[in-house]
Amino acid sequence: MKIQFYKYQGTGNDFIILDNRDGKYHDLTNEQVKIVCDRRFGIGGDGLMLLNLREGYDFEMIYYNADGQEGSMCGNGGRCLVKFAYDIGIHREMYRFLATDGTHEAEIDPDGIVSLKMKDVHEIKVNHGDFILDTGSPHYVKMISNVMEYDVYKKGREIRYSTAFAEQGINVNYVEQTNDDEIIVRTYERGVEAETYSCGTGVTAAALICYHNENGFNDVTVRTRGGKLSVEYDRIAEDHYENIWLCGPAEKVFEGEISIKN
Repeated sequence: MKIQFYKYQGTGNDFIILDNRDGKYHDLTNEQVKIVCDRRFGIGGDGLMLLNLREGYDFEMIYYNADGQEGSMCGNGGRCLVKFAYDIGIHREMYRFLATDGTHEAEIDPDGIVSLKMKDVHEIKVNHGDFILDTGSPHYVKMISNVMEYDVYKKGREIRYSTAFAEQGINVNYVEQTNDDEIIVRTYERGVEAETYSCGTGVTAAALICYHNENGFNDVTVRTRGGKLSVEYDRIAEDHYENIWLCGPAEKVFEGEISIKN
């Protein structure tokens, strides 16, 4: 089976994208997804996405983790898919697409920054001083110092596979606040089972925890290993966040063709 693929990245979070508007990749198996995401035996990527046709929307986003399993929402993946849609001729002032967690809107500014509207958040749980919330994917957020020196792989893996989260797993974010409106985030991602250079839903979760305005508009700059993102949102009340936008670059890396076993 030959696959025409496109490789995109958003702050180092990289994805394989397949144009599936004609349905030719509907039968792609989990094992095939895993193979093409493999960095040694395939193309290599943190995940794979299908761009599907969907009535009433500009497109539908189907996301697979690097382990081959269909995943929950991916923020940087969504931003990359919007940029891919633009590159293949789907031009909109405001995009509207369907993902696993519902409807999303997105736009691309003249400088190429892709802004993606995330789901509202209405609940944040506190766990021994840390935080648990769902921004389209489940996230554990821990505030620490000297985050760039922290063993994110080891410590994140311990939490991800702990008894409390054993059934579905959880993404684990370590966050250092550098000033009132800037943070550094490093994330251990389930499905990749490693630290990624950036995680859009994780960055969003961390930014909500690190609000600087008790009520009203917040704009948090987030530094990741792969670059800078920003998260804008309205804090309506405690544990109530709306108009959440994840903003940052999304770029095509290369395209090509790969042959895989049926």
